Order: sequence, then structure tokens, then C-alpha cells
Amino acid sequence: MAYELTMPNLGDTVEEAEVTQWFKEEGDEVDMDEILLEIATDKIENEIPAPVSGVIAKIHVPVQTTVPVGTLLAEIEQR
Repeated sequence: MAYELTMPNLGDTVEEAEVTQWFKEEGDEVDMDEILLEIATDKIENEIPAPVSGVIAKIHVPVQTTVPVGTLLAEIEQR
């Protein structure tokens, strides 16, 4: 079953963030808490860790794309 990684809620006033860097590619294995990507708002930059271990099945949001909170970023096939 695939885990759906979504853009996290970074605060009450933050409605969207930009994906600035992926540290993994589709097909790469990832361990829980390993940093997957970096996001940025007009106020902060933040690294997003993997919430589960598995394989990156699909990346839905490419680098330099701004999306709203809750947007599907990637799917991780759990081990």
C-alpha cells in the first residue's frame, strides 16, 4: 500500500510552499525520518523527512513548483 505524502501545514498563516529540492528520486529507497525534500515559503525553509520506510513510487510535484498545503507531493510504497 502506498503512503501519500502531502504538503504539511506549516502554520496558521501559511497556505502554500515551494518545493525547492528533492533529495530522492522515483525508485529510490528511503528510511523513516530520512530527509526527502526541502520546501520554502516567503518566511522559512524546511526539510521534510520521510514518515515511513519504503520506495519512492511517484513524485507528483517537481522542483520550483508552489502548491497549497495538503497537495499530494509523493507516494511511498511501504516496506
